Amino acid sequence: MVSNDGGASRSMAQSVQPLVKPAEQLAKRDALLARLRTIYDSKEILTESAQLAPFESDALTAFHETALAAVFPRTTEEIAATVRACYELDVPFLARGSGTSLSGGSLPIPGGLLIVLSKMNKILEIDLENLRMVVQPGVVNIWVSREVAAHGLYYSPDPSSQIVCTIGGNIAFNSGGAHCLKYGMTSNHILGMKVVLPDGEIVDIGGKSLESPGMDLCGLMVGSEGLLGIATEITLRLMPKPESVKTVLASYDQLEKAGQAVGDVIGSGLLPVALEIMDRLAIDAAEAAVHAGYPPDAQALLIVELDGPAAEVAPQFETLIETLRRSGASKLVIPATEAERARIWKGRKAAFSAVGRISPDYLVQDGVVPRNKLGRALREIERLSQVYGLRVANVFHAGDGNLHPLVLFDNRVPGQLQKAEQLAGEILKMCVDLGGSITGEHGIGVEKLPYMTYQFDESDMSMMYAIRNSFDPKGLSNRGKMLPSQNPERPSPHGPHPLEREGVIQRF
Repeated sequence: MVSNDGGASRSMAQSVQPLVKPAEQLAKRDALLARLRTIYDSKEILTESAQLAPFESDALTAFHETALAAVFPRTTEEIAATVRACYELDVPFLARGSGTSLSGGSLPIPGGLLIVLSKMNKILEIDLENLRMVVQPGVVNIWVSREVAAHGLYYSPDPSSQIVCTIGGNIAFNSGGAHCLKYGMTSNHILGMKVVLPDGEIVDIGGKSLESPGMDLCGLMVGSEGLLGIATEITLRLMPKPESVKTVLASYDQLEKAGQAVGDVIGSGLLPVALEIMDRLAIDAAEAAVHAGYPPDAQALLIVELDGPAAEVAPQFETLIETLRRSGASKLVIPATEAERARIWKGRKAAFSAVGRISPDYLVQDGVVPRNKLGRALREIERLSQVYGLRVANVFHAGDGNLHPLVLFDNRVPGQLQKAEQLAGEILKMCVDLGGSITGEHGIGVEKLPYMTYQFDESDMSMMYAIRNSFDPKGLSNRGKMLPSQNPERPSPHGPHPLEREGVIQRF
């Protein structure tokens, strides 16, 4: 959620009662700070409320919490010593990058330590011959591609926030982006990691090749939202820039036609590198923000991009154009220059933040539905929009069915935030009912906790708890995120969600 009210909305973020007595909490705080002073310079330990205020929320600003303290490590060894102190003193902790999580995944833990990784931002190794790079978790996504651009290489995962989000955060949520349809998510581009486990032990998992023997622990770590440890060195897979890239912008007079066109493109045998849809509200927002030059009469836009060897892309692009014409596109725009192509993508990548120009507040979800049910999902979102009396802007990775509905509301109007939350929740449940998922790349965080047991049965949840407990039996690492509390007597670290009171959430 983005809120322009200074972060005052707290519908889902309630005050949390400490799980220990105040005297015990104070003693634990003093003991931890004493340990931290043996690891860090005093200026790298923040304890004052004014110092901690910038970290009290992430991109989901409906939630607010203040950490016990924050530290800024520079090395793996400092992180290990910090985590070991937390483990021995039973203090929960959270590693945070740029704080761009849209699910509350980097929200501070009440009574917990914030480990801010912004100073671990070095590129440690570049191996051009073997197409790999080793980075610290605070390295910003776009830096990787910029560093090797002159060598004809790039890093494929490209979330919309790539100019600010970090590799560590990308790992936590298995970020994708517009070009994940062909080349995959973050998990497909991580070869190995050095990880500090929740008890402070340092381990190496994976390696420097595409295949490693034994269990795929990298695959397990990616997308675990920080519950299994902190990655401190990450080996990335680089890719050669494609010889040819062809992009087309197709406009439609109905959103449903654009959704149907997605199936037509995939059904033609093509595998685009990107296949993105924006509806009229998203188009208006993007135009207001970056003046992308989108067709003014379009009710929906479909951006399709092909890449690969020029000899292959040329005939494929002809097939694509013919397929889009048959799908009912009212206009096709083929950029003639790289600058025109970049402008098309600038509008798409700016869509989330640009919606703030047409609405004071919004909630964004990222449920997934099967591609062949896109049209049905869009119709249901439109119906829910009318039922709740709130506008919904749709921007999504259409190729893999990853919806990004943005529910627009005004938090100054009493009750609108609650209505927006309920509408967003109905969309998530719809995704599950259609055979999809409650998240594609934004993660569960704290926002989607009530819907975990809507998607997963008791057996599934028990397996997730078993994995988490095998890594972190004390439940310290990013406590309160991704998995609902196993103990019904123990309150959630972030207070009751409104839907918990309505009986939607279950606890195990």
